[in-house]
Amino acid sequence: MSRRGIAITPDLVLRAYAAGLFPMAEGRASNRLFWLDPEQRGILPLENFHLPRRLARTVLSGRFTVTADRAFAEVLAGCAAPAPGREDSWINAEVEALFNELHRLGHAHSIETWQDGRLVGGLYGIRLGGAFFGESMFSRETDASKTALVHLVIRLRRGGFTLLDTQFLTSHLARFGAVEVPQADYKARLASSLRVLARWERELPAEEVEYWVRDLRSGSG
Repeated sequence: MSRRGIAITPDLVLRAYAAGLFPMAEGRASNRLFWLDPEQRGILPLENFHLPRRLARTVLSGRFTVTADRAFAEVLAGCAAPAPGREDSWINAEVEALFNELHRLGHAHSIETWQDGRLVGGLYGIRLGGAFFGESMFSRETDASKTALVHLVIRLRRGGFTLLDTQFLTSHLARFGAVEVPQADYKARLASSLRVLARWERELPAEEVEYWVRDLRSGSG
């Protein structure tokens, strides 16, 4: 599809993110995308991530198996699917196609949580330099998406990322330390993070997870 005659391509999406914009559809069945540039932007400061004690125990318990980039399309579909309290979605067919292509090109990534071989939660987003733009998450079991978020934060901190963009601030994300910053502040942080040569690591050894969970807990009070 196009908006006002301009084809929306993966390259255009990346350039938009680098400029501080992101696309959304009006609904799952919509055939149009629009660009957002909020006056207040949600971010989750990686150095101030709050990890609740109970969730830390869950992450270390082995209740979920966590992977990265193993089931990107399935995670994206899970985020787009209706759920209690979220009957519609801003992820339409065009968004799905664009992000699946961005994943194929190495720019979009997912974290998956599994239970007994079944995908029960996850999240996905875009990586540019030292910035990770979190797009959406879903959960079919208690704490499945939260566990994915913890694993994402571990990877980002371990890989040298400096910005985790959440787009908007929600009460759910605020529990983990997310805040709103003015547009100008956000774009300054974004410009700085785009100059960082961060690395995305698919594999995360169990001993590394334990180390980082304890590190995150030490800063959570």
